[in-house]
Order: sequence, then structure tokens, then C-alpha cells
Amino acid sequence: WLLEPYEDRKDFFGQNTFSMDELGKIAEFAWEKNLQLCVHAIGDRANRETINIFSEQIKKDKSKDHRWRVEHAQHVNPVEIPRFKEWNVIASMQAIHCTSDAPFVEKRLGAKRAAEGAYMWKAFMNAGVVVTNGTDVPVENINPIACYYAAVTRKQKNGVAFYPDQRMTREEAVYSYTMANAFAAFEEKQK
Repeated sequence: WLLEPYEDRKDFFGQNTFSMDELGKIAEFAWEKNLQLCVHAIGDRANRETINIFSEQIKKDKSKDHRWRVEHAQHVNPVEIPRFKEWNVIASMQAIHCTSDAPFVEKRLGAKRAAEGAYMWKAFMNAGVVVTNGTDVPVENINPIACYYAAVTRKQKNGVAFYPDQRMTREEAVYSYTMANAFAAFEEKQK
């Protein structure tokens, strides 16, 4: 779900697949019942709308350890990155999506939007946002090594790195797979 239409389909903004009013009600319920809320959001508008809904609840008590998360967060408008930090929202990403999607991202989003908003792991981390990682099985192969390789190289099958300035270090990639996920699940004392 995009703020601007697809580069290769000027009449299409993607789609929202769930009522924002209903998501708002779910967020309010989750906040009141101390439940962790995790929302699947791909696209800059999807991420913006999700953060807007999260912030309506989180602003009630910013000190509450909620650990709400956006699943995928793989295309964001750059102005949303500081909002993830402001509202203490976790960005859950799957590094392998970057390299498997790279061959068509610029065609679909255009070079500028791809460079500024696609798979922005390093930008999120530099802003102090917790970034988690995973394979996203069954969409991708369960092999974590391929995803780890994508995180630290961003290399496509043709060997070309997709916006390599957003690569994770090896340590960041291991952390995103292990300790960050334990933190996101409130299990950092057990794992």
C-alpha cells in the first residue's frame, strides 16, 4: 500500500487489505489488555498508517514496555524511520526479501524511492530502532545462512549488491537473528 503510485503502473497505489478502523479497535484492545501487537505492513503508506494507529495508543503511556512491531517494514518513507524510534516500535525485516525482490524493486518503485525507502536496515539501526530478522518461511527458504548472507552483502544472484550502504555488519546480522528476536518476544532473559 503506497503513498504514491507504482512507477510502472501509474494508476495503482497497491492495496490495503484490512480496515484501518478495525485495526484501531484491535490496537486499543491490545493496549488495554497488555497484549503485544504485530502488524504486517508492506509499503510506505501501510507503514505510515500502522505507525499512526500504534502512536494513538502508545502516547497514552510512552514508558510502557509494549514491544509492538511492524512485520516486514520493507518499504518506508524516510520520515517514518524516526517515528519508529519515537514510538519504540520494532521493525521486523527479512533480509532475504531484499535480494529476492531487488530485480524488480526499482522498476516498481523507481530509483529514488528504492534508494530512500527500500529495505532500510542500517537507517533503522542508526536511528536506534530494534531490527529483527528471519527467513519468512514458507515465502522464502528456511535456510538462515542465505538470509544472513543477504543481510551482510545485499548481493543478488547476479552478484550486484542492492544499495550496499544499507548492509548490516556480521555482528548486527547475528544480533538481528538472535538477541533482537528474543527481545521482541519478551524472552531476552531466557534466550
